[in-house]
Amino acid sequence: MTTTTLDGSPVSADEVERLRKRLNAMRTDLHRYWVEKNEIIDLMTVCALAQEPLLLVGKPGTAKSDLVVKFAQAMGLDTMSPDYFEYMLTQFTEPSEIVGPIDINELKEGRYIRRTGGKLPEARLVFLDEIFKGNSAILNTLLTIINERKFYQDGKPVPVALCMLFGATNEVPEHTELGALKDRFALKIESRSVRNHAFDALLEKGLQNDVYKSQGQRPWASRTSIEDFVRLKSYLDQVFVSELEDGRHHRERYFPDQVYRLFVRVLKSLEREFRFEVSDRKVIKLYKLIRTRAFLLHGGVAQKSDLTLLRYIADRLDDMEPMREAVDRMLQVE
Repeated sequence: MTTTTLDGSPVSADEVERLRKRLNAMRTDLHRYWVEKNEIIDLMTVCALAQEPLLLVGKPGTAKSDLVVKFAQAMGLDTMSPDYFEYMLTQFTEPSEIVGPIDINELKEGRYIRRTGGKLPEARLVFLDEIFKGNSAILNTLLTIINERKFYQDGKPVPVALCMLFGATNEVPEHTELGALKDRFALKIESRSVRNHAFDALLEKGLQNDVYKSQGQRPWASRTSIEDFVRLKSYLDQVFVSELEDGRHHRERYFPDQVYRLFVRVLKSLEREFRFEVSDRKVIKLYKLIRTRAFLLHGGVAQKSDLTLLRYIADRLDDMEPMREAVDRMLQVE
């Protein structure tokens, strides 16, 4: 059976399944290189496939950067590649460091054009460390890039190449001016220290990774490609479009009523218990992320286990663990 992706290119059921298995093989292979980071890697893979940003939260030294770098390399991206952009933000970071410096020759002609080579607008996978420490100019630029996949050149919108964005932070600030940026990250997950309960395993994995580094080895590299993710994303988008028929959404094809009602109930319960509001935008993103997880992990139809993504919607650091426990309790996850 052959269908088409959203860009109109044909794709067979065999190819879809082959790509899905390849992404899962990469995901499970990456599990081997850290202690107790499987959950983060799985979430990174789901978000990368859905092309939704993911925020990694944790103290320094909890492998946030290493997770992103190895994830990129597993897709065949070198950290020096123009398809990859990484930067640590501070309050002094200038927009030119992120989206490129002003082209002086263009400016002489009265045009406000940035030279974007090697900067965020031309990268397909982006990692922004300490993302909440940027100043207002940076944050406003990021809001447009994340939500609308564009930035402005001489007052005109220009599309960016961005497919995947990972942010990292040591803490989740509660300043109201950062609320819009936090809301762009539908999912947030903690990367925790494991030394107090997995000391021996931590040393073993850490030393092995140091050996790989010293010998220039990357056994995790090039297990799949960013093109595989993009092609499957286009296929999933076409599936979403196909559900819109006769002026209604036939979501029951892939999201059974029982699971859907549980999704709504858990979401409302979390809002009441933790006293926060899930925006309309985030509801849509969560629906698509749940559907993406269902496709990636077991081929399509959403199951109760896919609702575990709701563990990661807290906006406050203090709520992350209690919300996880609340979701597990409501879903009765073993």
